[in-house]
Amino acid sequence: MTTEHDIHDASQTADASDTTGGAQGAASGAADGPEETMQAAAARIHELEAQAEEFRDKWMRSEAEMQNLRARTKREIEDARQYAVQKFSRDIVEAAENVQRGLASLPEKSEHEDPLLTKLREGFEGTERSFIGILERHGVKCQHPVGDSFDANLHQAMAEQPSAEHAPGTVIQAWTPTWTLHGRLLKPAMVVVSKAGAGAEGAESASSAS
Repeated sequence: MTTEHDIHDASQTADASDTTGGAQGAASGAADGPEETMQAAAARIHELEAQAEEFRDKWMRSEAEMQNLRARTKREIEDARQYAVQKFSRDIVEAAENVQRGLASLPEKSEHEDPLLTKLREGFEGTERSFIGILERHGVKCQHPVGDSFDANLHQAMAEQPSAEHAPGTVIQAWTPTWTLHGRLLKPAMVVVSKAGAGAEGAESASSAS
């Protein structure tokens, strides 16, 4: 027969068992919790580091593109500033060449020439110097190519002439000079280029035979 005392003892035993089980579960949860937390934190840190590296790469690429854009824009602005007057410079060059042609058309200077002719020559020479000075101050340069080797980038061959005195491909006469604007070709020189003459070819053949 079960008494009240037995029921009380059974209740205490069950409570003790529940308390022990709860303590063990709590202890187990306390043991697993920090490890899981550290793993989650490490995974989150790795994820954030990967994102930071990705953002850094994007920023560096963007910065490099901006630097290239700034450099390209600067070059374009500089080119526009330097070569904006190209057409105007070419027109001025035409005028300078006309002055040079006028000067070249005058008779050779002599000791007893007419004073009017002397003044005319001095006027042409002064005007030519003025033109050349103005052009040079703005980056336009004049080069007389006589004696230079023919360069298709700077010269336009108008004729060829045999010459025993010059190597083939030498500019022996220039009708106009070479004009450049800040190093860029503005107008090529109109030139006559030497080629091997009959006498030169014969001499070369004789030299080869000997």
